[in-house]
Amino acid sequence: MARPIKEGNQYFSLDVDFFSDKKIKILKSKYGADGICIYLYLLCEIYKRGYYLKMDEDLEFILSDDLHMSCNKVKQVLAFLLGRSLFDSKLFQSDTVLTSVGIQRRFQLMVKSKALKNPVVVDKYWLLTQEETATFIKVRHNGDNSEKNDSFSKNNSFNSENKCIKENKSKIKEKRIIEGASARFDNPELESYFHLFLTCRRKNGEILIDDQIRLLREELQNIADTDAERIEIARKAAMSGWKSFYQSSGKKRKKTEGRTNGFNNFDGRKYDMENLERQLLGEVHEKEE
Repeated sequence: MARPIKEGNQYFSLDVDFFSDKKIKILKSKYGADGICIYLYLLCEIYKRGYYLKMDEDLEFILSDDLHMSCNKVKQVLAFLLGRSLFDSKLFQSDTVLTSVGIQRRFQLMVKSKALKNPVVVDKYWLLTQEETATFIKVRHNGDNSEKNDSFSKNNSFNSENKCIKENKSKIKEKRIIEGASARFDNPELESYFHLFLTCRRKNGEILIDDQIRLLREELQNIADTDAERIEIARKAAMSGWKSFYQSSGKKRKKTEGRTNGFNNFDGRKYDMENLERQLLGEVHEKEE
């Protein structure tokens, strides 16, 4: 009796200089063997299915139980992996999907032998450009491949051109809410935790306007002296479901007057708080009517 064909991959290669990679060294330094274990667990889950993994709360709980680690540690390591580009942070923010250019390059090598006879078809979340995609990989034009993949590579001609207008409007609005009108922290790990904080508020049903997000960025920037402190504050705010940022005990808040912020491409602004409050209250009254 023939052995049944399994979906996905049965194994994946691991470079012998894996532990020489600077990002892996930092991961091990910050989170020890637990960080390495979580990363390898996620890689196994990705390659078991193909070249990407849809992340959700159920998987976080399963991972936590399988590895006997707290959910908080899993979230911390995941934020680090996204902040260090071991997974693509933009795709995770828009679709909670874990993958990367490097993962998809290795995926091509893994399926090469069987794909020479029968080309492998991929559709969603493909990040490689046309030049990087092997001839035995066929990228299918799919309506689910919307503007998200265009942001990863302008030269990727495989991205779908037929987009659902209603779906795209929702995605563009959601992206603006997360990114806060293109203002970003210089520190990628801090930016990742700030995104996690906004995502938690959004999942709780809160809708934040651009000015609110700018104010939250300024609040986080000015509440501490170092990025390490800001990261810890943002992490606690996200994990605890807070609506704002609070200082660690025993530390005084910094004065914000005459200080420039640390965002890229973001000019400091003065806000008329009374006017902003009237606008927000007006919007609430309009919805109630």
